[in-house]
Amino acid sequence: MNARDVAAFVFGRGLSSHLPERVRQSIAAQEIGSEILIGWVQLALVATFGALYALAPKTSATTMFHPVPWALLLYSLFTLARLGFAYRRWLPTALLMISVVMDMGLLMTLIWSFHIQYEQPPSFYLKAPTMLYVFIFIALRSLRFDPRYIVMAGATAASGWLFLMLYVIYANPEDPMITRNYVVYLTSNSVLIGAEVDKILSIALVTLVLAVAVLRGQRLLRQAVADSVAAKDLSRFVSREIADRITSADRAIQPGDGESKVATVLFTDIEGFSTIAEKLTPQELVRTLNDYFGAVSEVIDRHGGVITQFQGDAMLIAFNTVTPDPDHAANAIRTALGIQEVRRTFGDGVSLKTRCGINTGTLTAGAIGTRDRLTFTVHGDEVNIAARLEQLNKQYRTYVLVSEQTKNAAGDGWDFRPIGEVTVRGRSRPTAVYTVADGAKS
Repeated sequence: MNARDVAAFVFGRGLSSHLPERVRQSIAAQEIGSEILIGWVQLALVATFGALYALAPKTSATTMFHPVPWALLLYSLFTLARLGFAYRRWLPTALLMISVVMDMGLLMTLIWSFHIQYEQPPSFYLKAPTMLYVFIFIALRSLRFDPRYIVMAGATAASGWLFLMLYVIYANPEDPMITRNYVVYLTSNSVLIGAEVDKILSIALVTLVLAVAVLRGQRLLRQAVADSVAAKDLSRFVSREIADRITSADRAIQPGDGESKVATVLFTDIEGFSTIAEKLTPQELVRTLNDYFGAVSEVIDRHGGVITQFQGDAMLIAFNTVTPDPDHAANAIRTALGIQEVRRTFGDGVSLKTRCGINTGTLTAGAIGTRDRLTFTVHGDEVNIAARLEQLNKQYRTYVLVSEQTKNAAGDGWDFRPIGEVTVRGRSRPTAVYTVADGAKS
């Protein structure tokens, strides 16, 4: 195992590629939210400290110097200013680093002042329980997924406590008050060097553990955000229902995964599109198709259809495949009739009419392709019949044709008109074909 493998094991694997700008912006927005959360937590801490100080009995009433209220006031003002900067999205790294140092600096100054307030030698403050707040301030920085601020907080705390310890030792060179007796240390103002070193080591270790944990979390966060943005972008190339099915699957979808079920397919095609396309520039053609697909997709979504495939200007729409739909045949007919009612001009005033073929039967919905490249679609002989029915519209001068299976599955309430029996290419037996009154050519 080389150094890179060890680093990946300890800190987690980094991203294999450069983060796109839109991903960086998404992460930056989450970091701003984290900094706002930190600001509110700090205000809550200040309020808690203030309440505890107000309720606690004052054993130093004879001392004129009371630093705690001033420290709390300064910290409150500083926290409010930083919270305001966070809401205004103006928190450069340098300012955040300085603020972390100031957080810890104010705490250390408060601890240092205890020996003055209580009129005791400097060693007195080394035993102040307020020292435990150091770990709260370090942990607070873990709310933001950036280990730099945790390291800065821990380094400032360790350096500050080292300074406080050295101040005690050298404040009075004639009496450094150092002892090696643990009982004397606990029952007097003497200094036990080992105990203070243990505190510094504890600060360093807590900082290290939190920094490693947050670094691992940061890498996971960046990977998750990158994957989320990529999934959101890719979902624009497949229907929302198919994207949800892929992402919610218990295991990765493999080629051939699918299920056979009774469903309905609707095949659409634009009448005379090749002739229309010849008269348009590429830009006009793209603009027209985008406008057309946008309008038609609204009708498809309204009736629960799922676009499983685009073929130029044609679409293959499935019902009761990706999402359950007991009324799939009727909804397919509603979709086809709804498409006929969509406005007829698109883009720069191009007139488009849509032909639809609908068939119901047992078909397979699933993944087709290779292990590295898949498409989720429906396939089977029933799909081919829908495509053939769409083509027969031209022969019968209609815009909606349905098979007998669809007619029977749709139920009552439709004005079907028999076209006759047609031998569809690829089938030996003739297929009964119908149009729907509202879909017949006027």
